[in-house]
Amino acid sequence: MEKYIPIMKNCDIFAGVQESEISAMLGCMQASIVQYKKGEYIFRQGESIHSIALLLSGRLHIQKDDYWGNRSIINDIHQGEMFGEAYAMQSDDVFLNDAVAVENSTVVFFDINRMLATCSASCHFHNTVIQNLFVAISAKNRKLVQKLGHISRRSTREKLISYLSEEAKRHGSGSFSIPFNRQQLADFLSVDRSAMSSELCKMRDEGLLNFNKNNFTLL
Repeated sequence: MEKYIPIMKNCDIFAGVQESEISAMLGCMQASIVQYKKGEYIFRQGESIHSIALLLSGRLHIQKDDYWGNRSIINDIHQGEMFGEAYAMQSDDVFLNDAVAVENSTVVFFDINRMLATCSASCHFHNTVIQNLFVAISAKNRKLVQKLGHISRRSTREKLISYLSEEAKRHGSGSFSIPFNRQQLADFLSVDRSAMSSELCKMRDEGLLNFNKNNFTLL
């Protein structure tokens, strides 16, 4: 557990908390660390969860498959990001999606009740974590609103332009890499992969962009 404390310190939820303070909190919040191999599920749809999860290493997808196996990627989780908090805070709710490792990953779980209830010592760093938790939730909501802006566009081209433009702004450059392969990007934007690939080629031929695998340059 101790070897992961320097990683936790760099996570938004522990912003302003020292490593020694994080170490003191782990027992208080009943923290547990689990390793997952690529393809393994952290949470499954319909499961009741009572912990906030924080990704220490690797990468996860929050995704949903319909009855016929069509997949939608709801969110892409990177190191330092938390997930599951919306369901853990509602004790009578169940997880509506799947959380799956797309790389070998390490996850730390915190008991939601122990995290939200300050300890008897009323330590200031525990209060800081609670404040960080709500800031992080707000940031995730903004990220989901951005995605809604992409997928609400009418055509595949408009969805691609919206998403790629946002990525260029986020990277501060017209050249950037995205965290998805072609199928994952199609699942994220809720479009057909073949139609999306065809549209990308048209946009390249029209001089709007260049691409190589997941590397893009907007022209």
